Amino acid sequence: MYAIVDIGGFQYKVEKEGKYFVGRLNQEEGSQVEFDNVLLVDNDGDVKVGKPTVDGAKVSAKIISHAKADKKTVFKKKRRTGFRVKKGHRQPLTQIEIEDIVA
Repeated sequence: MYAIVDIGGFQYKVEKEGKYFVGRLNQEEGSQVEFDNVLLVDNDGDVKVGKPTVDGAKVSAKIISHAKADKKTVFKKKRRTGFRVKKGHRQPLTQIEIEDIVA
């Protein structure tokens, strides 16, 4: 059984007892979270597609930890002028574990 869920403007394919990194959520570690924006639920071939969401479907998860992604380096250069800029960025993430998918 899997579901496609909208979390923070991004769509994730999640399965029960799976661990995923999503955009930073404003809750504490160890707390429970429910996602109501379920776009699709597949229960062993029985597919329910929402218009835009599936009525009554929920995905419950537990927040495991908060972390940062690997560093992305942004380097800009203009030739013959001596212009060089090097910047970096680390995206804040939250690791969640899916506990239950209710169709």
